[in-house]
Amino acid sequence: MTTGSRSRPGPGPALGAGTRTGAGTRTVSRRGFLRIGGGAAALAALPPALTACSGSAGGSGQVRIVGVADQQKPVDELLAAYRTSHPDARFSTSFAPTDQVQTVVRTQLAGGNAPDVHVLFPGSGSAMSMVELAKAGLLTDLGDQKWTEGIPENFDAAYRYDGKTYLYSAGSSVIGAIYNKKVFADAGVRPPTTWAGLLDVCARLKARGVVPIALGTQTAWVTQLITYALVPNAVYAKNPGFDREMAAGRATFAGSGWADAMGKYQELQRRGFFNDNPNGTTYEQQTALVAGGKAAMAVQVSAVLSAFRAAARTPDDLGMFPFPGGDDPAQLWIPAGIVVGLGVAAHAKNTAKAKEFIAFLGQQENIDRWATAVSAIPFKRGPSTVIDPVLKDFLPIIDANRAVPFMDQSWPNAEVQPAHFAAVQELLAGKTDVRGALGQMDKAYGTTS
Repeated sequence: MTTGSRSRPGPGPALGAGTRTGAGTRTVSRRGFLRIGGGAAALAALPPALTACSGSAGGSGQVRIVGVADQQKPVDELLAAYRTSHPDARFSTSFAPTDQVQTVVRTQLAGGNAPDVHVLFPGSGSAMSMVELAKAGLLTDLGDQKWTEGIPENFDAAYRYDGKTYLYSAGSSVIGAIYNKKVFADAGVRPPTTWAGLLDVCARLKARGVVPIALGTQTAWVTQLITYALVPNAVYAKNPGFDREMAAGRATFAGSGWADAMGKYQELQRRGFFNDNPNGTTYEQQTALVAGGKAAMAVQVSAVLSAFRAAARTPDDLGMFPFPGGDDPAQLWIPAGIVVGLGVAAHAKNTAKAKEFIAFLGQQENIDRWATAVSAIPFKRGPSTVIDPVLKDFLPIIDANRAVPFMDQSWPNAEVQPAHFAAVQELLAGKTDVRGALGQMDKAYGTTS
């Protein structure tokens, strides 16, 4: 999934900038998540550790890792574990918002001075996605590593291109409703399992003076989440081959179930179930509304659970449930996308050491550690795998093969996602209708001229 000014479904509250010296250096800025943007401005705003050339680190044998801020926790934890068996290993780590990282790392990859290990997005759909970089010959094949044998076939397109494995990712995030249990209990409502039930719950919450659904579409990547939550039922439950039809030019967004999903998005707004002025509300404000009990829920990706919990007075007050897009609970479909991961640059200065670290990450206990840190579901599960309890209602749906990748992971270019962001913002602002919004997406996809 990708996002606008901060790209991809990226969590969270602002992090203070900081550096660490010794075993490695770390620069942290505001958290972000998906999509490219910013150009020269992003380069100027980037922390020095990211804009520096990796040549000196390469010459010293120090492995340089650059990731998005959401990867900081798992990378730090797993580097510490790695050093217990590799005490002489030397690393330099940098983390920053996704839009900044993507802009700079993409430039460095093309210029031959990229970090050894860098953030990599699954599938296609953005300029820093696995497919786009693999096509350009900028990634190292990881297919000789044991962990790659456990990649499920239905995730193949997220990890592999042209028969080669380029992405390391611990598993999948789901999109659903993060909700405040106390607010639900006070209103006497339970998580709904049907679209009609959702409308009823929202109406009862609104009658009590509570914002039913917090929405922060000033942060562009947030715009996509409700659409993504509704499209699996509206499109893929009826036509699992929709992506192939789109690629072949036999289908369009405007002429498909996307129109139903976007119409339901608009219905939620028309009924007054969002906070005032979603386009003037940020992701951080959305988080605070739910965590503070002023709003009952927010449609979000599970990767941001830690940010919502950090903002809540009592983290256990927060739960998560599948957002119902249809009226048959036994046939609910959901979005589950492979989370942002890591790749090894084709021209890395320390390829062998970089691959050795990735192989370590591929051990089952480390797949589990990474997945736990970002509230993801591991792509393969072992006897000791523990999954965040709030995700338990999603597992039967995934195991029944009623989960589909985040839609952008199969889009053919990096233009469709920003068109989606803009279309939703214009829809919410009353500047376009459903047909106009989807027409913008079809034009970006290339299905219309």
